[in-house]
Amino acid sequence: MENNSYQTGVQSMNMLGVAHDKLFDLLEVHRGERHIIVLHTYPDPDAIASAYAHRLISAHYDIRTDIVYTGTISHGQNIALARLLKLDLIAYEQTFDLSQYSGAIFVDNQGTTTGALGEALETVGVPALVVVDHHEIQKRLDPVYTDIRRVGAVATIYAEYLECGPLELDKSNHEHVIVATALMHGIMSDTNNFVKAGPDDFHAASFLSQVSDSDLLSQIMSQSRSKETLEIIRCALETRKIVSNYAIAGVGYLRSENRDAIPQTADFLLSEENVHTSIVFGIVTQEGGEEMLVGSLRTSKLILDPDLFIKEVFGKDSAGRFYGGGKQTAGGFQIPVGFLAGRGQDNHFADLKWQVYDAQVRHKILNKIEGEKVKQ
Repeated sequence: MENNSYQTGVQSMNMLGVAHDKLFDLLEVHRGERHIIVLHTYPDPDAIASAYAHRLISAHYDIRTDIVYTGTISHGQNIALARLLKLDLIAYEQTFDLSQYSGAIFVDNQGTTTGALGEALETVGVPALVVVDHHEIQKRLDPVYTDIRRVGAVATIYAEYLECGPLELDKSNHEHVIVATALMHGIMSDTNNFVKAGPDDFHAASFLSQVSDSDLLSQIMSQSRSKETLEIIRCALETRKIVSNYAIAGVGYLRSENRDAIPQTADFLLSEENVHTSIVFGIVTQEGGEEMLVGSLRTSKLILDPDLFIKEVFGKDSAGRFYGGGKQTAGGFQIPVGFLAGRGQDNHFADLKWQVYDAQVRHKILNKIEGEKVKQ
């Protein structure tokens, strides 16, 4: 089947229409099948909302879909989104039967941040049909259809699909209201309440506002930070080091349900005076003892490329896959702790291990910053 790659910079409306038609034609070819919609580890509102929009569009072609993720839904707004809108997301387990799917849809990721789920799909031989994302190109998958754009949110792209596609959103249809509300939240969360939004994001929001439920949206957006998140922010404030307007902070060990506190803390540190870039990292402990070094980068410096910065600092694994990447103003990375996972017989071993990881991450970041200063 022809690979309809669509990676946009500036596109005419005519080209946008052609791209949409290629997606709809592909779904028509796969009418009646069952697909898996793959979210990245610890899915955020943009990923969740876009997945539900894809499910709505797929249903028009009698395609059944399951939305599956690894990790944990932990951010207060994400939990509120799932509960208030009654969204049924499936947490992936190794016993999950992936052979039931005829194709995989990757939303808000390109297969590099899907954990064990992405690898399991490759092992079973489920083909990648669609990738829709707004991060920099990762070249991990070879899908039939690719739509990767520099927009504020993937929800913006799916709003466009709904505006141009075979469906017409109806305010009297509860499912349509739910999807529109979720997409609006996705755009708002990924553009910092439109502060970082572009023309496409504003157009999408205008379209969605005709159908979305403002009261529901207000309830979702009003969720407070948890005590655990505030404690992690406090730890970051104590440990941060500011070098050349970069704030760098290690926050130690976190449970998987508090993982989303890392990007929230990075957002918080970015608000400090004279800081244009914040990098926060910690070791996240999964059930079963698996550990992952997880970090987030946030920047207001327009000439800094988060994707390139993270790739150059942390490099690739043994399979040649980058440990992280990013988009225009944000990025993230996660590195398996591997053999050193676990706390040994007492907390002394865990303390020593954290000291090593903390020092190594800071060393790599500082080397990068010093290198950038030399270039300037």
